[in-house]
Amino acid sequence: MTDELSGPSLALRMAVVEVERHTSAEGWDQPPRLFALVVTTELAVAEPELAAELGVSDGTGSFYTPVEQELEEPVDSLEELLGRITWPDTVAGALAVVESVALPPAAEEQVPDDPETAAVFAAQHPEHEDVRIAVGVLRSGEAHCVVRMRTHDSDDALLHGADVVPGLISALRETLEE
Repeated sequence: MTDELSGPSLALRMAVVEVERHTSAEGWDQPPRLFALVVTTELAVAEPELAAELGVSDGTGSFYTPVEQELEEPVDSLEELLGRITWPDTVAGALAVVESVALPPAAEEQVPDDPETAAVFAAQHPEHEDVRIAVGVLRSGEAHCVVRMRTHDSDDALLHGADVVPGLISALRETLEE
């Protein structure tokens, strides 16, 4: 999947890919992770020590700097976490990484309504695919998704798109609303 990208859209795509590759280096079976996206030049001015720690002290490089949010306690449900999050105006966007199970379209119709039963059904389905999903959104409306499949676990096999995971895009956008 490809989109025509320029300006903020390209910078967002670069940030999402960077974060997905960073989390990928830590292997599979990771908890959900959440990042604030801040404009790099603004970060360098407002938080010079943090910018230096992140290696962006001169404000050059990528347009957005992802800043991982340290969660007070591990979360199993990204939805629960996102329901509690709001960002200050200094945050230009938000990015989440979560692992999930994807099913072929024919199997989607058979998924039980109960979330716990659905999770067991998906994990035991013979055609399930473990995936890592990274989704970033900006206050200005842009979104980008990257999906890595466990069976095709390489940087050149990433799937990209602006609307691959609409539910997660919507949930992240809600965290940016005032």
